[in-house]
Amino acid sequence: MTATPTPLTEPAGGVPPVLTSAAEFSDAAALLAAGNGPVAVDTERASGYRYSQRAYLIQLKRAGAGSFLLDPTVEPDALAPVIEALTGPEWVLHAADQDLPCLREAGFTCTALFDTELAGRLLGRPKVNLATMVEEFLGLGLSKGHGAADWSRRPLPHDWLVYAALDVEVLLELRDATAAALTDAGKDDWAREEFAAVLARPAPAARVDRWRRTAGIHTVKSARGLAAVRELWLTREEVAQRRDIAPGRILPDSAIVTAASADPATVKDLTRLPVFGGPRQSRNARTWFDALERARALPAAELPPRKPPMTGLPPYNRWDRGNPEGAERAAAVRPVIGALAEENTLPPENLLAPDIVRTLCWEGVELPATPKAVDARLAAGGARSWQRALVSEALAGALNSAGEPADSQ
Repeated sequence: MTATPTPLTEPAGGVPPVLTSAAEFSDAAALLAAGNGPVAVDTERASGYRYSQRAYLIQLKRAGAGSFLLDPTVEPDALAPVIEALTGPEWVLHAADQDLPCLREAGFTCTALFDTELAGRLLGRPKVNLATMVEEFLGLGLSKGHGAADWSRRPLPHDWLVYAALDVEVLLELRDATAAALTDAGKDDWAREEFAAVLARPAPAARVDRWRRTAGIHTVKSARGLAAVRELWLTREEVAQRRDIAPGRILPDSAIVTAASADPATVKDLTRLPVFGGPRQSRNARTWFDALERARALPAAELPPRKPPMTGLPPYNRWDRGNPEGAERAAAVRPVIGALAEENTLPPENLLAPDIVRTLCWEGVELPATPKAVDARLAAGGARSWQRALVSEALAGALNSAGEPADSQ
């Protein structure tokens, strides 16, 4: 029978006050600098409420220093002492990719990282959310509930602050427990390489034609209708960015698609459509109608193509016609990746990034493939040394198998 986890309902030292002033930041920085060991770090954003992905609360904890809740929105320039105190010590985060961008935006620099979520993935844990891992490794029950809240709200409710403080309350203990498990599994070197890769990873490139991700756009059949979707989407984006409000709260995707399909002839016709007749949208009806007018005025040569331009490699299921040799390589390589991942108790995507696998299969290597040649190709794609050591030989064999003439197999 599984033991019932001990509920973790409040930080051991109570909920720390929210620090907002330069003097408070300076005092916190002095305590953090005098502490020892890694620093537990977390942030709260307002995704779904705000356009920006800035941090609205920063949670910190360090042995010998205590816990801190920082509001970086009141005096952001006064954070300098805290930034300095945190430059150098190892940071412990859970799902670092989610928090590092907004911390960097606030001026923080992480030089050493331990990601407890990524540690869980390397250990092959099927669920790696913070509450599950805290229960599994520490026997504690961590309540959930406010991660998707509007953290730009002020003042922040007390129960939200409890939730935020608990996110770092036992993060250092979770770090130590997962680090020990990684060592026992012989995966500690893997983890160090992965953590370094997270820190070195560049910011993702902006998506091309993001307006094509509008929900329901598949129902818009004409190029002129797509132009209307694009103009409404771009207008919404400009308004959302200027007002720092999540785009979906400015105008839902469903309203964009409805207006583009209906093609209203007048502002009054527009306000008869769902959503646009509401008090808030009717005040902005001229803004949305002007966007539709711009789409109507576009010459045919400037209308968006019905199908988006192809970027990157096509899906595997289209390779048979466009690259049959690549399809054969994929059929040989992908099961090998799956078997190696299972053998090493890893998700396949952590054994080798899907984009690297796809590129290898699409392009292939000169035959007969050698482990050295495969290793070089994987390294060029960004695979880490531990990954290449696990897969290069087996993938060389798979590529050679795929390259053999049918009558010789």
